[in-house]
Amino acid sequence: MRIVSLLPSTTEVLFALGAGTDVVGVTFECDHPPEARDRPIVSTSAMPPGLPPAEIDAYVARAVAAGEDLYHLDEGALAGLDADLVVTQDLCAVCAVDVSVVDDALAHLGCTADVLTVDPHTLEEVLDSFLRLGAATGRTAEAGALVAATRARLAAVAAHVAGRRRPRVAVLEWTDPPYAPGHWIPEMVELAGGTCVLGAAGKKSERVTWETVRAAEPEVYVVAPCGFDRAGAQAQADALLAAGLLPAGARVLAVDADASWARPGTRLVDGVEELAGFLHGWGATQGSPVHR
Repeated sequence: MRIVSLLPSTTEVLFALGAGTDVVGVTFECDHPPEARDRPIVSTSAMPPGLPPAEIDAYVARAVAAGEDLYHLDEGALAGLDADLVVTQDLCAVCAVDVSVVDDALAHLGCTADVLTVDPHTLEEVLDSFLRLGAATGRTAEAGALVAATRARLAAVAAHVAGRRRPRVAVLEWTDPPYAPGHWIPEMVELAGGTCVLGAAGKKSERVTWETVRAAEPEVYVVAPCGFDRAGAQAQADALLAAGLLPAGARVLAVDADASWARPGTRLVDGVEELAGFLHGWGATQGSPVHR
């Protein structure tokens, strides 16, 4: 089978299932596992690189309002890969190439590849997407084992935090302007033994004000800007503290959002474990707290 994955999350799941050798095309964001970088890139960003958070937000808002694509699909590269299966999404136009663009491209090219749309909104749906990818690639047993292992890790965290006081946690999915989290992130906070005071599980993330953030009275701030690694999140956390937008002495955890928060892949459980470590001493936390 020849697979083109247009989502970083599905790329990592496919490799985790043992289907990495079947992956023949990826996006410019597919960076896990490292060998995914060796595959031809068929999707790139239309956004200029290196923009600060406020300018990224403004660029995206203008593009969405104008109906412009935020990603470029290289039809020539796609045609040359002779794919049997293309994995994409219609969850968020900001996150990846939309399924309608893929369908149009395949029709234009006369390609008969199957298209699998993966759109999880909750943790349970993320796990279900593992099973769907397993079924589509003939790796049903591997997918079942991956789901079982993930559930076991989550259950271990749940046992550790059971009965403990749950700190009030605000996750910042973006920092300028601030965004409250949605989808699976509030569930991650609850599983880690916290109380998520912003956002709603299964819903879209939403723009909020700093007044709203302060009014929620968080005890812990998780800085998890979508599209940024830990170093980028740490830089934004430092800037927020310097600007007085986060209270002096606040407990702040800067995380690798791309690795284990924003992408609905195999490493979300790493994010749960990391936060549980920060809140309740589960395992060895890998976070970079600004202040404890």
